[in-house]
Amino acid sequence: MPTEKEMLEKLRKGELSLAPLSFRFLKSDLEVGKDKRFDALIETSWDKNRAKFAIECRPLSTPKAFQEGINRLKTASFPRGYNPMLFVPFLNEQQLMELEKERISGIDLCGNGVVMVQNSLAVFRSGGKNRFTSSAPIKNIYRKNSSMVGRVFLARPFYKTVQDVCAEINRRNLLVEQWEKKPMRLSTVSKALKTLEEDLIIARGNVIRLLQPDKLLQKMTENYVSPNIKGRIRLKVSEDNGTVTELLLRASRELKLPLIAAGISSVGRYAVMQRGFLLTVYCPSVDALLKRIPGNQTDRFPNLELIETEDETVFFDGRYEGDFRWASPLQVYLELMSGDKRDQETAEQLKSYIISNIEAARR
Repeated sequence: MPTEKEMLEKLRKGELSLAPLSFRFLKSDLEVGKDKRFDALIETSWDKNRAKFAIECRPLSTPKAFQEGINRLKTASFPRGYNPMLFVPFLNEQQLMELEKERISGIDLCGNGVVMVQNSLAVFRSGGKNRFTSSAPIKNIYRKNSSMVGRVFLARPFYKTVQDVCAEINRRNLLVEQWEKKPMRLSTVSKALKTLEEDLIIARGNVIRLLQPDKLLQKMTENYVSPNIKGRIRLKVSEDNGTVTELLLRASRELKLPLIAAGISSVGRYAVMQRGFLLTVYCPSVDALLKRIPGNQTDRFPNLELIETEDETVFFDGRYEGDFRWASPLQVYLELMSGDKRDQETAEQLKSYIISNIEAARR
């Protein structure tokens, strides 16, 4: 990301334009009243017309930085004849529309912008690609193991400290508890929380709390990838000596092997959806289970599917019914959202279930 000094220098050198507008740097660090100032004053021109703007410069393009810039401009007092303008490295189309709604002009370093002068001018330009993507140490906190930081807020929406968040993640991770996976480190949690805060999904104060569960669910859905599968076997299991779940539980205890029903097989715990009799189960060692389960491998009318994976997210936050673990509501939601139209329609029931539980926890 460029620094604020580098951004203002581009303005000073006249390197920015937004056709049909051009910009001329007037002054920086303008003092306006007590303890208030703008980063620069500029003049924009088109044809023979002129308009002046007071600049609020933010060297980050995060949702938090964007919102803070808007809030600053909405409450600031401007020199006579000057209009508000936000200056950031990149503005996406949604942000441009929000600026337009707030009647605040905005420009970026990628050729996007919205510039408004009452009764005189309205220019809207979008489509310039972001040349300043985040260089955060964690590339995508909404995918794979890093997503467990976001997932834990959909299980419980507030925590006292970063340490509490980290402890809760490791407590809900079945593979940490039963398969000797390394616990998530405090530093990883801290970095992910910083991004969640910048994206305005959580807020930090006396507690660390979830602000926008809908937005978090959207981020999780957009970035979801199926688990890395090492093997998949379908069986027709005899239930003469117990149900399939009872047989699995018995083998799991004897082998000290963690297992959990897949999201697609756990739908009935949270929503109404007709499915077949095939139970799909995740486990980290299929071969070990096969030696204990009385069944024949077949694709004709199987009643058990074993999927071998050590993907920690699918084992995260499992819910007990009796002694058997079923997938978390979030895992069910994500698997349904990656399915067909019927699955996605059922996912709306899961979304309502998740949101209502969060609202109940906030009371």
